[in-house]
Amino acid sequence: MSHPQVLFPQTTFTGPSLLQARRETIQQVTVKAQLKKLKETGQYECFNLKWQPIYEDKSRWPSPPPVYWDSDVAKWIEGACYMLTEQYDAEIDAAVRELVQMIRDAQQEDGYIDVYFTVIEPGKRWSNLRDQHELYNAGHLIEAALAHSNYYKNDLLIEVIHKYVKLIRSVFGPGNDQRHGYPGHPEIELALARFYSATGNQDAYDLAQYFIEERGNPTGQEGKMYYEWEREKRGDNPWKRPDCYPMHLDFWYSQAHMPILQQKTIEGHAVRALYLFTGVANLLSLDELGIKPFAAKEQYLETLRTLWNNMVDKKMYLTGGIGSMMQWEGFGIDYYLPQGSDEGGCYNETCASIGVMMLAERLLHVELNSKYADVMELCLYNAVMTAMSLGGNAFTYVNQLASSEKDKNVRAAWFDTSCCPPNVSRLFGSLGGYLWDYGGHGKEIFINVHLYTTAKVSFQVDEHPVVFEQKSNWPWEGNVIFHLDVPPTANTTIRLRIPSWAKKRFTLTPTLKSATVADGYLVLPPSYTSGNKAFTLQVHGFEPRYISPHPYTNQRTLTLARGPLIYCVEDVDNPWENDHFRNVGISFGSPVSEEEHVIEEMGERYVGLRAVGWARKVDQWSQGEQGLEPGLSIAAEVPEAKELSFIPYYLRANRGGKGHMRVGLLNG
Repeated sequence: MSHPQVLFPQTTFTGPSLLQARRETIQQVTVKAQLKKLKETGQYECFNLKWQPIYEDKSRWPSPPPVYWDSDVAKWIEGACYMLTEQYDAEIDAAVRELVQMIRDAQQEDGYIDVYFTVIEPGKRWSNLRDQHELYNAGHLIEAALAHSNYYKNDLLIEVIHKYVKLIRSVFGPGNDQRHGYPGHPEIELALARFYSATGNQDAYDLAQYFIEERGNPTGQEGKMYYEWEREKRGDNPWKRPDCYPMHLDFWYSQAHMPILQQKTIEGHAVRALYLFTGVANLLSLDELGIKPFAAKEQYLETLRTLWNNMVDKKMYLTGGIGSMMQWEGFGIDYYLPQGSDEGGCYNETCASIGVMMLAERLLHVELNSKYADVMELCLYNAVMTAMSLGGNAFTYVNQLASSEKDKNVRAAWFDTSCCPPNVSRLFGSLGGYLWDYGGHGKEIFINVHLYTTAKVSFQVDEHPVVFEQKSNWPWEGNVIFHLDVPPTANTTIRLRIPSWAKKRFTLTPTLKSATVADGYLVLPPSYTSGNKAFTLQVHGFEPRYISPHPYTNQRTLTLARGPLIYCVEDVDNPWENDHFRNVGISFGSPVSEEEHVIEEMGERYVGLRAVGWARKVDQWSQGEQGLEPGLSIAAEVPEAKELSFIPYYLRANRGGKGHMRVGLLNG
C-alpha cells in the first residue's frame, strides 16, 4: 500500500531546496541532539525496566511524563531509521540496535509491553484507557517496528508487535468476555491499518476497525459508556477528573462524545482528533486501493469531509496551526482564533499540524482534490517547519501567532512531554513520500504531484520502469521543470497541483490547448506526455498578497503572504517595538517590496518583505484616573507611520532579539 513511510526511499532529493536543507539538518544534527536528550532524561533507558527517581513524581496527574516515554523512544527509532536509509551513521545505528534489544527484553511473556504499567503501576493494565497511553504507546511501537523492518530487513521488532497485537485483540473486541474499549489518545488505529497492509495481520485490521466503530458508543460496556464503566471499576469519584475535562462527562476531549459517524464538528484535543481521523482515512484508502473492503466507507468519507471542512473553514489559523485552546490543547468553538495567550488562546501544537498533513495525504488517496494538498503544503512550510530551529537543536511545542510577556517567541532544547521534536524528524525523514503518489496497471501509468521541490522518483509498473523528475526553487519561485522517462509503450497521465492562492493562473510549456484543471490538478494526458518528455509549469501568484481571517473571528487583522509562505514581524528587524506589535497595523493595498536576505551564520537564504505600516497611540487610556469608567470618548488621532520588515513565519525565533513577534497586524 502506498504509505509515504514505505515509499519515500523511491524519491531522491536531487538538488538544493528549502525542504532538503531541513532534511540535511535533521540528518546531521537533530537525530543526534534528540538522542542525547533521550539519554539525559532517562527516556533512553526506560525499556530496561529499572526504577528511575522521576517515577516517584506523580504531580502531573493523571498522566506524568513517563506514561508516554515508550512513544517518545518509538518515534525517535522511526525517524532514525528513515534517516539511516539515506545516510548511514554508526552512532545512530548502534543506538537503534540497543533500543530494539531492550524493547524485546522488556516484552512480557503474554506479549504485553508498556513501561509505566510494568514498572510503576504493575497490576493496573487497561484500567484507564481514557487518560493513560497504553494503546497510544502501542501505536508508535507499531510504526517504529515497520520502519525498523524496512531498513534492517529483519523482524526483530515486527515479532514483538505480532505478539502484542494478538494480546490486545484478545482483550478488546465485541465479545461478551472482552473489553469494549478504545484508546483515550488515538494513534494505534492508523498504525494497525499500516501494520495490516504490510503484514496481512488480520487481528490488526479487526482491531483498527473495532476501535473506530466502537468509539463513542453510549452503552458499550454493560449498558454504560466505556470510560464511565472503567471509572467505576477504578473506584474514582465521578467528580475526580483531569483539568482537560472542563465539565463532567465531557468526552469530546477524546472525540468519544458520540460515535464518529454522528460528529459534525471537530472537537477536543487536536492531536487526538487528527490521529483518529487519519486512522479512519487509512481504512478508507485500503478499500479505495482494492486491498480490503470497508462496508461503511461512504458514510465515513462523508463524515471526514464534514469534519475537514469545519476544521479548515472555522478552526484553523492562517499558518495551518490548529488548536486555539491551551486548556485542552485543542479546538475551541467555531471562529475562536485568538493570536496569542494574552488574547485568550492559540496553542497550535506542532504534532497537530503534522497530523493535518497525515490526514491530508491519506485523503488524497481516497479522493484527489487539491484542497487537501494545499492545506498539507500550508502546514508543512509554516506551522510545521517553524517548529525546529535552523540549527536543528531547538524546538517549539506551541506555535502561537503572536507573542506576549507570558509566552515570548522563543525555543527550547527539549520538553517534559517530548512528542513534538521526534515527530518533526520522522515527518521529514519520510517527506519524499508526501511529494506525489503514483502507480498504474499494465501500460496505464499515473503520477499525481502534490508538492513542488527538486526531486526524482523512480518506480516500476509491471514491466515499465518510470523515472520522473522535478526541479524548482520552490517556495521562492513558481517555475517547475519536469522530465519524464518511461518506455514508449506506456500511457502516462500526469496531474500537477495548481495551488488555490494561484487563482488558476499558470503557464504550461509546451502548451496544451485542451488543458483541463480537475479538482485543482492540471491534467496532462498520455497524448501530451508521450510527445513532451520535458515540460515546464509556471505557477503564478508569487507576488506578496494580503490575507485576513474570517470576519467572525473578530480579529480585524491583515497578514502578508507570498506563495505558500505566511509572514510575520519580529523585533529583530523592527527594533523599535517593545510591546509585541499589539499596536501596530497596516492598510490593505499598501505597497509591498521584496528583499533577498541571507542569515550568514546559517547560510539561510530567504525573501523578506517591507511595507509602511503604522502604530496607534494608547497613552490616553492610561493617563486618566484609574477605576473611573471602562471606556473613553476620545478624538481620532493620526497614527505614527512605521517602516515594517517581514520574514517568513518558519524563520521566527532564530536570530535572538527580545522575543516579540506577530503574524496578524491591525487592519486599517
